[in-house]
Amino acid sequence: MARCRLDSTDVSRKPNLSFYEFFAGGGMARIGLGDHWRCLFANDFDAGKAAAYRANFQDAAAHFREGDVFAVETHDLPGQADLAWASSPCQDFSLAGSRAGLGGGRSSAFFGFWRLMQGLGGEGRAPRVIVVENVVGLLTSHGGADFEAVCRALGGAGYRFGALEIDAAAFTPQSRPRVFIVAAKGPCAPFEGPSPFHSRAVRAAHARLPADLAAAWVWWRLDASARRNTDLAALLEPDHGLRWRTSDQTRDLLALMDDRHRARVAAVVQSGQRAIGAVFRRMRGGAQRAEVRFDGLAGCVRTPGGGSSRQLLLVIEDGEVRSRLMTAREGARLMGLPDTYRLPGSQSAGLAVIGDGVAAPVVRHLAANLIEPLLLAPASAVAAE
Repeated sequence: MARCRLDSTDVSRKPNLSFYEFFAGGGMARIGLGDHWRCLFANDFDAGKAAAYRANFQDAAAHFREGDVFAVETHDLPGQADLAWASSPCQDFSLAGSRAGLGGGRSSAFFGFWRLMQGLGGEGRAPRVIVVENVVGLLTSHGGADFEAVCRALGGAGYRFGALEIDAAAFTPQSRPRVFIVAAKGPCAPFEGPSPFHSRAVRAAHARLPADLAAAWVWWRLDASARRNTDLAALLEPDHGLRWRTSDQTRDLLALMDDRHRARVAAVVQSGQRAIGAVFRRMRGGAQRAEVRFDGLAGCVRTPGGGSSRQLLLVIEDGEVRSRLMTAREGARLMGLPDTYRLPGSQSAGLAVIGDGVAAPVVRHLAANLIEPLLLAPASAVAAE
């Protein structure tokens, strides 16, 4: 079975790099960074995600702390990390969530993280690079005020910063756009330039910034990835041995589709070919609707309690339409995780871990092509800057 490939990079000449990972979940950013990165500290407050982290990293006892980020102090953070990665809770920024912004109870955890970064700065231990990853809604939340607040925090601490919108679909067959705010101290000019990840939403967010923050902005140069060579069907479990929904349940699902989506299904049935469709049930105009796509991509993998219902699959073959729920293992593959990644025992628990994570191949691409070059820039470049 085909798997999503992490971008390769030659690390033979690279020294070990170190990082702190906040809101670490099941450790997907760590997997994306790779084995030549050393984790000095990681945390998450969710017991299920903490258990998954411990199950997948043998050294977790030495550096992982379960609990609220507001309970962490700078003396809990050893050494001086090269990178601080923060995938802060996204529910209050998501279009599927309450859009409460940084004032929301979950996304305000960003300020718990930032309190620690300020403390490290006061101790002369500030990381040279910080990455804040979140849903694209961060760019527009509260008319851009929340994005401005993050930028002002970074700029006030002497970082230059810029944002990239990266969809995991470039790397793995899952539609999962996310914004990555990359902030750095040190040489930036050698790493500025055009990028396909300077999306319209990123450009609009930059245009809304006041002049003092716009002056600290960096248009990070990050090239596109190699062409993705897998589709959704390649990552699915074999049909046999899976739990399929009943014929009545499948008919009810089709009945939730509007004419446009039913026509898509009918066209595939008439073709006589085997096809896989990804289905979400959503509220549209006060009514529940089912929407299907046959473009080889899954919809965004979400937690079971997310704003949309759990993702379903339509399997059409020989004129027959069957449906089933996506498994946690399939979701993990869509996040770029190897089959050796240990998932919790239940499907819901597994999806709760991976649905809040970051796609590992996206992290690898960002690390190999921007973060590592930033950190490994020659001292002469730092002086010139």
